[in-house]
Formats: sequence, structure tokens, C-alpha cells
Amino acid sequence: MRGGHATHKPTTTAVVVGGGISGLLAARELAMAGAGVTVLEATGSWGGCVGSHVVAGLRLDSGAESFATRSPAVADLAVELGLGEQIVAPHPGGAWVQLPDGPQELPKTGVLGIPANPWDPEVRRSLGFTGALRASLDRWLPASVGTSSEVTSVSSLVRARMGKNVLDRLVSPVVGGVHSADPGLLDVDMVAPGLRTGIRKHGSLAGAVAAQRKAGAGPAKAGSAVAGLNGGMNTLVTALVADLRDRGVKLLTEKRADDVVKTRDGWRVTAGNSTYDADRLVVALDGPAAVGLLEKSLPALAALRPAPGPLVSLVTLVVDLPELDSRPRGTGILVAPQTPGITAKALTHATAKWDWLAEEAGPGTHVVRLSYGRREEAGGGADVVLDDDALLAAALEDASKLLTVPVSGSDVVDWDVVRWAGALPFAAVGHKQRVAEVRKVCAAAEGLVVVGGWLAGNGLAAVVADTRRQLAQGSGDEATIP
Repeated sequence: MRGGHATHKPTTTAVVVGGGISGLLAARELAMAGAGVTVLEATGSWGGCVGSHVVAGLRLDSGAESFATRSPAVADLAVELGLGEQIVAPHPGGAWVQLPDGPQELPKTGVLGIPANPWDPEVRRSLGFTGALRASLDRWLPASVGTSSEVTSVSSLVRARMGKNVLDRLVSPVVGGVHSADPGLLDVDMVAPGLRTGIRKHGSLAGAVAAQRKAGAGPAKAGSAVAGLNGGMNTLVTALVADLRDRGVKLLTEKRADDVVKTRDGWRVTAGNSTYDADRLVVALDGPAAVGLLEKSLPALAALRPAPGPLVSLVTLVVDLPELDSRPRGTGILVAPQTPGITAKALTHATAKWDWLAEEAGPGTHVVRLSYGRREEAGGGADVVLDDDALLAAALEDASKLLTVPVSGSDVVDWDVVRWAGALPFAAVGHKQRVAEVRKVCAAAEGLVVVGGWLAGNGLAAVVADTRRQLAQGSGDEATIP
């Protein structure tokens, strides 16, 4: 049973470098398998991009605030940690998309904004007759279109099969909001695994999307194929840390791993003036940091270093604005990259999305979060960085336009800016092949497991499922993951 606590003396030892979700979950898997585990975290807090902050007296998620329900991975973990009854669905208000010619309610689409039926009234409203007609040609194209090359981008696949309107008006806003990147830069096999295989199986991109929707949650308001936790996703980290302490896992913060060496008996990790020896090593860092730590022991990794993820800035506003009680844009709105006059890539109306938060905030008080930062804004290279005051000014202007309700500085009760550098893995075209090579190199090093979003793909569901899979595969004969 996964929830059973180990009571015997550890037969193996393990060091986990990185205290984000993947690192904490890896530590739990190892502890349940009977290992004595030490976790080293460079910062002073746990959970990585599943963090929290207090704004206007409300404890809010500072990073991830929901998880995809296409997989039971996160829900299963929540249940194991005693949080099963805290799983909540968002308010069924649906999401919107801001297009250059105005806002539209986001259609009920299944994968990255790609429609399962181009003639659905909601889809046709966004695409227009000509756009829907072009998208419907997907049904008659050979299955080889978009699937014959070894690698392809989201943009190339969608444009080839459904045309420019679907790409610009539906896919780009969703991809920008979720991945903070241009769909032309992202590997479709990493951000939408199984989609190209589905085209070959079902004969069209629309058919592949429909099949994935059927296998998942089925038709629902756009933006609702997710769930959250009452109190925020950060409560998952709190429960996970408590569980690890209960299992006797050593949790050490402010311990940045500086060096890793393969020894005759296992691995040695140096963090400042301290060294840690263990039979097994788990590296749960972002891609560039993981490669940087391991390349001395595994030189073949040097050539496989991924590009860093984009810098994402999140501006949280707590405002006293009863005019927002009507949820003018549902649970939030995504912004098409070509939309003039708006800098944000997405806005989440958190008190409209989560009923528990609306109750906590009270009548007329609203929590709005805007996200900034697309890799393509800097030509695919360095990130564009705005200071806090500039971000606040942009957020007030953007929120006013997106919500159709004036939001001024005098309405703001409190605000905060949180920056995540590299928290979203940048799955550039060809990244799936890079991941396979990285795992091949690491598998050859006895006792080593490397996990994290840069290998698993973006999102908690992908990270949780992949971390457990990697730990189970890497258990060898030393222990059996329950």
C-alpha cells in the first residue's frame, strides 16, 4: 500500500537534490521503498513552482494553482496525502480568449486549443466561415501530413492540417498562456504527447483531439479540464512535507548542491562545507542546472543541455471591486500574441474560478492574477524583464481592458509580483529526442535517477506520473516501489 510507513531500518540510502514537487515525491517513493533519504534544497522553502504567498491577508498560490484532470496522477497523490476531500472543480464559468478583433468565449476544445469539430458554433464564431472551412479540410488530408517527419512544432502541425486561423485565434493564445512560448518553437510531441499518433490512428487532427477528449473529461467549458485544492495547490506541498517528516526523511533547506561525484559505492554530493554519501542519487532540478551538476561525472550530458525556460512574472492584485462579482470574463482570459495594446499573456480571475477563495475574500473583494513573459518577445533569446512598478502599471491597464471594468490603483487592497525563472520547461523542437538521450546516459550510471518537468513535460500531472515511473524503473533489486 502506498500510504504505509516504513518501520524497518533503512537498507539503502539516497540523496535527493531539489525540493520541488518532483524531488519531494521522489523522496517519498524512496522512503516508502525502505531507503533512508536526505533532501537538499537550495532555497529556504519547499515545493518549487507550487508555492504560496500572502496578499491582503489571503494565502494564495504563487505558482501552479490547478492540475490537469486528463490523468489521475495528482488526484491519486492528493488522496494518499489525506487531501481527497479537498479536491475541487473550478466554477463552471468557462474561459475567454482576447483576439485582435475583440474577446470571444473560448470554445470547448480538447488539446492546446485545437478544435475537435471546426463547425461547432463556438469554434465557428472564433474562426469565421472561411477559417472553419479551412480547418475542416483536415478531415480529407492524408494522415501523413504533419506526422511523417521525425520532429515537428505545434505551429507546423496545426497550420498544415487546419490552417492559420486555428493557429492564430485558438492555439497561440492557449499555448502562450500555458507554456509562455510561441507554438512555432515547441515540440508537439512534448507538449501534446500522443497527438500525432492519434492522427495516424483516427485519420485527422480533429479526430485525434476528439479521441483524447473522450478518453479524458469529455465536453466541458473551456478551461474546466482542471481541478484544484480547497486552500490552494500549495496545501499539497504542506501535506507532502509533513508526510516526509513523518517518514523520517531529512529535509534540509539552504543547501545548494555544488558538486556530485560517482564513487565506488554510490554517490557523493557536496553542498557548501557538507558532504553526503548515498547509494542512490536523485537529481530533481531544472534542465540546465541538472546538466551543470552532473556533466563532470557524465560528460555526455554536456551536449544535451536544454535551453532555459522563459522568465514568467506573475502579478497578483487583490482589489475591492464589486463590479467584478458578475465574472465578466468567466474564470479568466487568454491573450492572442498579436493583440495590440495588451502586454499580459493571460489573466486568471481567481475568485471567479475558485468558490472557496471567493468565500475567503468576501463580497466585493477579488483576486486577479496576470502573467507576463513570452520567450518570443525577445526573439527566442534573453527574457524581457520589467521591474515591479512597471509590472503593476501594466497589470492595472491590462486588467481594465481584459475585464471591461476599470481597475485603478485606488481599487488595489494589496499586490505582489512573483518571478519564476525557468520553472516552465522550454520544450523546443527536438526536445523529445534530447530527453531520450538524457535518460539513456543517466540510465547507464548506476544508482542515478533524474526527474523534473524538463524531462516529464509541463504540468503537475505529467511531473507526478513521470517521477513515480522513473523511481519505479530505477529501483532495481535494491527495493521495490509499492
